[in-house]
Amino acid sequence: MNDLNTLSNMELLAVVVGPREALRLYRGALSPLFAHGTEKGHSTQRLHAVRELIRRWLIEEMRERDTMESPAKVRDFLTLHFAGQPHESFVVIFLDAQNRLINAEELFRGTLTQTSVYPREVVKRSLQVNAAAVIFAHNHPSGVAEPSRADELLTSNLKQALGLIDVRVLDHIIVAGAASVSLAERGVV
Repeated sequence: MNDLNTLSNMELLAVVVGPREALRLYRGALSPLFAHGTEKGHSTQRLHAVRELIRRWLIEEMRERDTMESPAKVRDFLTLHFAGQPHESFVVIFLDAQNRLINAEELFRGTLTQTSVYPREVVKRSLQVNAAAVIFAHNHPSGVAEPSRADELLTSNLKQALGLIDVRVLDHIIVAGAASVSLAERGVV
């Protein structure tokens, strides 16, 4: 067997799930990774390993390319990040001037139904990492991705606060299981 360090991401994924499944996942059919439990005989541990591998893969691609060229990759990354989380959390994806990933960080963690987000802390962290733009995301453990009025108000407040320091807000994505809603696509951002 080849040394795993020399394998490409695609080849490594094929080792874990088999060549046919790896090709399907690589082409964007990530839905099996969001299912709970086992699927097609794969152990839960193996699925978690595949999720982590693909999460890392997506991070690499977002660091190398303009994230806005492939919003689907951002959504896939966020869906993997929030998969199975029993509580709400708020993530900020910090981007450079070419919209490439600087870092993705969970800044706030809440309860089953809510999380408190402090604009001051988002502004502070944006300055620390020298972000030119951000994408916000949070999850709805309830399974309903529909944004609330509070979600829209929060987005507006954060956009206003970050505007004072010339950091663009590109989107706010709400994730619920495998479903997601983009506030930018709805004209809120």
